[in-house]
This record gives sequence, structure tokens and C-alpha cells, in this order.
Amino acid sequence: MQDGFFVAFVAAFGLGLSLILAIGAQNAFVLRQGLRREHVFAVVLTCALSDAILIVAGVAGFSELSGRLPWLGPAMRYGGAAFLIAYGALALRNAWRGGQALTREGGEGRGLAKTIAICLALTWGNPHVYLDTLALMGAVSSGYSDKLGFAMGGAIASLTFFFALGYGARLLAPIFARPVAWRWLDLIIGLVMWMIAASLLW
Repeated sequence: MQDGFFVAFVAAFGLGLSLILAIGAQNAFVLRQGLRREHVFAVVLTCALSDAILIVAGVAGFSELSGRLPWLGPAMRYGGAAFLIAYGALALRNAWRGGQALTREGGEGRGLAKTIAICLALTWGNPHVYLDTLALMGAVSSGYSDKLGFAMGGAIASLTFFFALGYGARLLAPIFARPVAWRWLDLIIGLVMWMIAASLLW
């Protein structure tokens, strides 16, 4: 196992950012709320807290299971590496193909309750969030002795990303309106995924 709060924190922070950066409905919703400047704080806080709950549950639950089933840690670690390799390959394929862009939607503003309801549906209704947080983050955490550092790294990565996306939307929008920006983003995501997979296998 790799020891130390800082090592676990940095590893989880990098993995968390890599997973959450992928283009999806939740990120598009946060970005568009930021473009409109509507309920931005409530939206980004909802997303960050949801991720934190799932990450802590994944790290804590996986540690408990690993203690009872010694073979589970290595199996999930190799499974996580395989997933990261495949996920990274898809990101690199998207970088090669390009063609993605994010544009602002029109429409009337929504009330706070409706906005949060949509945000929760996009977050908790997405099956990938459970794979990323409960399964993958939990599996990778088995390689680190400091579970608190790992959980905090993942949670703060989510908090950092959503607040940067929501409040930096007006700065990011002109950039990510161009498909080439998404190609660079997907390239970075793919390479980081493969680096983390390599560290798991080693």
C-alpha cells in the first residue's frame, strides 16, 4: 500500500478530476446555469455534496468489504485499471475524431426548486456516477492506507471542479464553443486515465 495523507489526497484529486471532466449532461447543465447566472451556488453545491457522499460511501464501504474478502481488493484494482484503459481509449478516440461543442440554450429561467430537482435527477439518475464513485474510487482507494486523505482528495476535486465550472462559465463558454477545445480536453483526460491505470498495475 502507498502511505501518507498527501499521496492519497493527490491521487484521489487527480482521479476525481479526470472522471468528472468527461462531457456529460450534468456538466452541461452546470455550465449553462453559469452562463445564465441562475442559482449557480445552489447547483454547484448540490453537485459537489452529492459526489462527496458517494465517494465517502465508496471508500468506506469498499474498505469494509476488502477486510472480509481479501481477494476483492486486487480484483477490483485490476478491474479499475481495465476500466480506466478503456475509458481513456474512448477519450482519445473523441480527441481524434473531434466534432463536439457546447452551446448555450435559450429559454426562460427556472425557479430554485425546479432547478435543484433537475440537478439531482442528472446527478443521481446517472448510472456512471455510481461506477465512478462507489466502484472505481472505492477500488482505487484500496491501494492507499490513508482512506481519509483519499476521500477528501476526491471530494475536494469535485468541489473545485463544479465551482470553477459554474462561476467560470462565462470565461469558458467562448473557448468550449469550439470543437478543438473539447479535443484537447479529451486528449488530456485520456492520457491521465492511462497514467492512473499504469500506477494501479504497477
